[in-house]
Amino acid sequence: MKSAFELAMERLEKESPTQALTDDQKAKLAELGKVYEAKIADREVFLNGEIAKAEAAGELEAVEQLNKQLASERKVLEEELEQKKNELRA
Repeated sequence: MKSAFELAMERLEKESPTQALTDDQKAKLAELGKVYEAKIADREVFLNGEIAKAEAAGELEAVEQLNKQLASERKVLEEELEQKKNELRA
């Protein structure tokens, strides 16, 4: 007798079968991950430096704005990465 989990997994597999990736696709996905990880790190280093300068100058509004900018840019880059990964998988 199968558990509810096993039955649910079977139904899920029927609805959207698992797609096997080639070694080339896996390598390209890994490379994309590295490229975007570097882009995110670059923006974080730059903006964290700007945040530190603003904090030292006592500009609290600028610090808040830079923190929002950092979060926004990180989100945009992560979305770009996911989009490119999905395109590669298709």
